[in-house]
Amino acid sequence: MRRVYAVLAGLMMAAVVVQWYLAAVGAFDKPQDSDSFALHGLNGMMVIPVLSLLATIAAAVSKVPGRLIGLTILPLGLIIVQVLIIALGSAFDDSSGNTTPLSLAVLGLHAINGMAIMGVSASVFNQARKLLKAAPEPVAQAS
Repeated sequence: MRRVYAVLAGLMMAAVVVQWYLAAVGAFDKPQDSDSFALHGLNGMMVIPVLSLLATIAAAVSKVPGRLIGLTILPLGLIIVQVLIIALGSAFDDSSGNTTPLSLAVLGLHAINGMAIMGVSASVFNQARKLLKAAPEPVAQAS
């Protein structure tokens, strides 16, 4: 089961890397419209949270240290923070829906929080790999 955990942790980290790529695609899309960040939103709201949840379940079943189980679910919590950052930043837009200096200052935290998600995901993957190398699962022997 630790192998499953390591694979899920690796997939989660890969999904976070893809998330950065999709953010850049949306940022450079011309003209920008409501679909510019559609894949970024889908990956961030569905793929990464599901992988975080599945990896956390695999970590718990594998009986990894509790701190690592907590780190594995942390990307899901940080994605909730991402949504709150966007909601709070949008609350400071002007009456016509344009950003203001204050809303931009808040929305800029989205990228910083994204870096935290990347750091946590990379740490989880590295620790999962170390656990896998330190105590390999027994191989079933044919009778």
